[in-house]
Amino acid sequence: MHDEFLCHVTAYGVCDGRRIGVPLGTYRAPTLALALWWLRDRASWIAERLDPQPESTRIPPHALVPVADTAPDVPRLLRAWCADLDRQELVADELAVGRLVRIAVSDETTEYELLAESVDALRMQRTIPPLVMPVG
Repeated sequence: MHDEFLCHVTAYGVCDGRRIGVPLGTYRAPTLALALWWLRDRASWIAERLDPQPESTRIPPHALVPVADTAPDVPRLLRAWCADLDRQELVADELAVGRLVRIAVSDETTEYELLAESVDALRMQRTIPPLVMPVG
């Protein structure tokens, strides 16, 4: 069982023809439970900023507009991932055995990536490829 976990959230987009990553947060979790909590919290944080509740008083009138039904719904995917206990258990199992976990969702312009990995695994040479978790 691994005891400490390093978690990252990054947004990637294209600028001047190059893929650019913007760090949105890093957390060194002292326990597996806190690593999972932080990943869910950051996924919810992204979802709320991309798709805030219309009744929020922080949003100026007419600032929110609907998007096409065919547009990828990153906030919905992130909220669904947060609520899916089976996926949470799978992430916990993978982290507990020292595997890198990557959760990624994207729309037309941006990819949002949540990463978590055991600090012990960072110290060792890994030979196992990362697990890419499907979101949708």
